[in-house]
Amino acid sequence: SPLLSGSRSSKTFKPKKNIPEGSHQYELLKHAEATLGSGNLRQAVMLPDGEDLNEWIAVNTVDFFNQINMLYGTITEFCTESSCPVMSAGPRYEYHWADGTNIKKPIKCSAPKYIDYLMTWVQDQLDDETLFPSKIGGCSCVPQDGPSWLSHTLIPACPCLPGVPFPKNFMSVAKTILKRLFRVYAHIYHQHFDSVMRLQEEAHLNTSFKHFIFFVQEFSLIDRRELAPLHELIEKLGSKDR
Repeated sequence: SPLLSGSRSSKTFKPKKNIPEGSHQYELLKHAEATLGSGNLRQAVMLPDGEDLNEWIAVNTVDFFNQINMLYGTITEFCTESSCPVMSAGPRYEYHWADGTNIKKPIKCSAPKYIDYLMTWVQDQLDDETLFPSKIGGCSCVPQDGPSWLSHTLIPACPCLPGVPFPKNFMSVAKTILKRLFRVYAHIYHQHFDSVMRLQEEAHLNTSFKHFIFFVQEFSLIDRRELAPLHELIEKLGSKDR
């Protein structure tokens, strides 16, 4: 992401999730990066004309995963079993982990363990082609700019069409991913902001979080109660932009 390209650390917590070059989603990501460069984040998060909402949310969710992955990667040495024995965001908010499949009953665990569970779970969702299809309609049999492409795509036998559609539960899965990714931002701000400042990464953290918040606000993706641990910061970021 261009927001983090100036970051001193290229260490990531989990492997980066790549969007395949040449795909429509890659083009959407490039569009997002270009509009972010304009500096108007409220405008940059809006659904581009003629684009599919699910696909726009999918592309941005992958991008936020990569950003948080890198931000948390810069402070992992400070987030330990002894420094963070519980996953918290200040004294009033504590998170217990459950994913509904492997761990059904919420368990209390350290922040590094919780974030490892969380990022591994998100990665599994992003890698699931039935949830996050990388081919959305479109045909790879013949070049898309070739003269025969349009007529070819009208042939019912074409194996590439109609592509893998987003599942009906996509929006609820995306909301859960973003709700959980927010908790990593909240933990970093509340428990590790001094380390972030020592590393001179606060500008990257603030810009990334502002982008994230404007995006989830634009499409009402996270319940206000879930955002409470960073309520004051969110208000501050929003008022600067009015």
